[in-house]
Amino acid sequence: MKDMKRVRRAGAALFLALAMAAGTVGCGSNETASETDAADDGERFQGEYIITADEAKELVGDDNVVFVDARGSKQAILGTIDGAIATTWQELCTCEEGKAGDENWGKIPEADDLAERLGELGLSKEKEIVFVGETKDGWGDDARLLWELAAAGYENVKMIDGGYAAAKAAGVKTQHLASKPEKTEVEIDEIDNTHVMTTEELQANYDDYTIVDVRTDEEYDGAVLYDEAQGGHMPGAIHVRYTDMFKDDGTLKPNDEIVEMFEAAGVEKDDKVVAYCTGGIRSAYVQLVLEMCGYENTWNYDQSYWRWCVVGEVE
Repeated sequence: MKDMKRVRRAGAALFLALAMAAGTVGCGSNETASETDAADDGERFQGEYIITADEAKELVGDDNVVFVDARGSKQAILGTIDGAIATTWQELCTCEEGKAGDENWGKIPEADDLAERLGELGLSKEKEIVFVGETKDGWGDDARLLWELAAAGYENVKMIDGGYAAAKAAGVKTQHLASKPEKTEVEIDEIDNTHVMTTEELQANYDDYTIVDVRTDEEYDGAVLYDEAQGGHMPGAIHVRYTDMFKDDGTLKPNDEIVEMFEAAGVEKDDKVVAYCTGGIRSAYVQLVLEMCGYENTWNYDQSYWRWCVVGEVE
C-alpha cells in the first residue's frame, strides 16, 4: 500500500494501472496453479495405504521409516531403495512345508510365529512401513505383505504407487543389495481376519459372496501356468484382471475409474466381494484397492486357486 501511495503522490497513474494489471495477472496465475493441483489429485489414485513416489522420496533416510522391498533380496541386488530391507511374501507365510495347494500352505502364520518373523526383519509397529514392489508387470507382492501386516495389527503401512519403477523414475535414492535388518521385538495378540477369506468359509457359504477372479485371460480360460492341479476358474466368478487397475506407467488409475470398471463388470459396492488369484497376491492388491474405493465388505482369499482347484468345483 505504501508503494501505491507513493505512485499516487507522484501522479504516475500509468504505473498504477500497470501495477493493478500485474496484480490481476498474478492472481490469475495462482488460481490456475490451484486448479492444476486439484486436477492432478483427480487423476491419481488416493487411499490410506498409498503414497506417491515423490512422497516416498521425502521419507528416505527417516529413522522412523522402514522401506521393505517385497520383490526379495535377489531382485534387490539389481537395485532397491536406499536403506531398504528385502523379503518375500513366501517368507511371511506358511510355505516351509508341502507345496502350493496343500491344506495349510500359503496362509498367514499364527500370531506368535508371525511376530517372530517380523521381529527378525526389524518391522516394529512403532515405525512407518513402506513397501515397494512391481505392479502391472508383477504380482503386487507389496500388497500381499501390506495386507498381512494390516491383519497383524500394524496401523502405519503404505505402498508406493507404481512400485520400484515409479520410485526410480522420481529420483528416489537407490542402492544395490538390500540392507541388513535391525532385529526388534514384535508382539501380535491375534490375527484380524476381517479381510481374510478361508477355503472352509467359501465351501460353507459360497453363494453368499460375489467371487472375483483377477488373473489373466489365459488363467481364467483354463491354462495351467503355475503348477495348478487343474485349469479353469471358480464357479460363477466375475473376471476383472488385476492389471486393468493400472495405467501404462504402472500407477493406479483414479478411484472413480476403478469403481466404474468393477461396477461395469457387475461388482457393486454393497456386495460381499471375495477376490482371488493364483496364490492370494494379486488378489490382495485388489482387496486393498476396493477397500480404499469404498467397498465395505471385501476379502482376499489367500490360498486362492492353488487350493480351491484341489478341493472345490471349477468351471
